[in-house]
Amino acid sequence: MRFVYPKGLRKALTFSYDDGEIFDRKLAKLLRDYGMRGTFHLNSGSLEPVEKGSYHVGTGELKEVYAGHEIACHGVEHRNPTLITRQQLVLEIQEDRKALEKLTGGMVQGMSYAFGNYDDSVIRVAKELGIKYSRTVNSTRGFFPPADFMQWHPTCHHSDRLLELGDRFLKVEDFYELPLMYVWGHSFEFGRSGDWSEIEAFAEKMAGKDDIWYATNMEICTYISAQRQQEFSADGHTMYNPTAISVWVSIREGCLEVKPGECARII
Repeated sequence: MRFVYPKGLRKALTFSYDDGEIFDRKLAKLLRDYGMRGTFHLNSGSLEPVEKGSYHVGTGELKEVYAGHEIACHGVEHRNPTLITRQQLVLEIQEDRKALEKLTGGMVQGMSYAFGNYDDSVIRVAKELGIKYSRTVNSTRGFFPPADFMQWHPTCHHSDRLLELGDRFLKVEDFYELPLMYVWGHSFEFGRSGDWSEIEAFAEKMAGKDDIWYATNMEICTYISAQRQQEFSADGHTMYNPTAISVWVSIREGCLEVKPGECARII
């Protein structure tokens, strides 16, 4: 038995983009057009109504721009988490959550660390405030899911061997269980130069694969967290799912969905 992603898919691909600048409009649409999904980490203190001509996506267009994607925290004012007091850090995270939840009407429980800076105390505060995961800027160039979702290291920045790593991911080795490719960056890195060719080539290369789950950061965090809570009989042949979502496994007969609260034989 091996764990697989929903519907029996073997691999997952996700994206993570910070700061909410106006170039997110094009990037979010590009990913959507190729059937891909990602997470956009916003600084709510930078958001203004569209009519003010802000350099950031407008408050009134968030739902439209990010349709199909996840909106997550990046700090109200994008302050360095390790250089401010605990009280200021609480405000950075909590007020960002509150503002974004009010604008979107949904739960906001994901984050990326501003400037990529964090330490154990930052992690503790974020968890206490309801954050379920937070992305770093430390690329692994590998495809293992994170050991700790509060220190979620991405596969690569989009400027770092993206197409080469994409080719590797498409033929990822069998020893990877739940292989995951996680790409991060900032949309202004395309927008200010006007060169979108590499991300477009990557999206075209990776699109439409029947073994890839195209998911948001939170969807992957939720699924793998549920997978890690599965319980087994002493002989390992029965699995009990104590979580609120289905978990899929690959067995000799094919793929099996173990629904919430269900016991299943997995030999």
